[in-house]
Amino acid sequence: MAGLRIEGEQEPLLGDTPGSREWDILETEEHYKSRWRSIRILYLTMFLSSVGFSIVMLSIWPYLQKIDQTADTRFLGWVIASYSLGQMVASPIFGLWSNYRPRKEPLIVSIFISVAANCLYAYVHIPASHNKYYMLVARGLLGIGAGNVAVVRSYTAGATSLQERTSSMANISMCQALGFILGPVFQTCFAFIGEKGVTWDVIKLRINMYTTPVLLSAFLGILNIILILAILREHRVDDSGRQCKNINFEEASSDEMQVPQGNIDQVAVVAINVLFFVALFIFAVFETIIAPLTMDMYAWTQEQAVLYNGIILAALGVEAVVIFVGVKLLSKKFAQ
Repeated sequence: MAGLRIEGEQEPLLGDTPGSREWDILETEEHYKSRWRSIRILYLTMFLSSVGFSIVMLSIWPYLQKIDQTADTRFLGWVIASYSLGQMVASPIFGLWSNYRPRKEPLIVSIFISVAANCLYAYVHIPASHNKYYMLVARGLLGIGAGNVAVVRSYTAGATSLQERTSSMANISMCQALGFILGPVFQTCFAFIGEKGVTWDVIKLRINMYTTPVLLSAFLGILNIILILAILREHRVDDSGRQCKNINFEEASSDEMQVPQGNIDQVAVVAINVLFFVALFIFAVFETIIAPLTMDMYAWTQEQAVLYNGIILAALGVEAVVIFVGVKLLSKKFAQ
């Protein structure tokens, strides 16, 4: 049998460790490694979900103008809103699904939807008319795929002890912020391909500054599905770190006991959700107007808007990561 993990081993990647806390029921090294491998796969899933959201954020407006001359800034608002609407509808559905079935299922289905949405986005130039509506559908489907964020967060919360949880959730937020950073950075790098790019006539695919980012996102989504199938396992522990029975747990042993959890602080939950809503509301407004605003104010071309706005958002993303790292360090200090 693998060695028993009692306390104080070297801190693993991203600081996910119970520290010096003594475990009421010892956890085997094999179970510990499997649990954190699964959580780190979900870190990657959160990162790729954020990249999929932001990687075309700066080019939506120029691309929309290019494929459909009838599109205006009001329709741009609908295109942006379709992502959030899709995520709003899909999140409780995937959450309910994950409550009764292995969480691999909603994760894989949601990522597959995202891959399909990215492929559709790459082909919205093909129809002879109504191209803007195809983009609307593509962004809406991508939002549905992003509904797995609720599953990622719930899995991480359920698979960590109380002492591990704050650090782990900070890592989730940091991966999300990194995705927001690197998405515009990737888009900025692809700006040098230009609007014309090259055309793959066999499959009628245009590879340019607008389609290359979503093709990369689709490839990363396929890679993510493979990693989930190969590595992710169902784990759940209580606030003290003891293994718990779980309806999603594939091999729960009969000697595991379900420990009653404490009452939920409803006020705190509502306050956190309100703050999260405000943060995303501000970000969504910024996302919607930044490209057309800078093009109008500074007379930037479409390529310049993608490049310069990408640099601006990358700088803001670095600031966000610094804040998340600070929250993680402060939470460890005041939790002691």
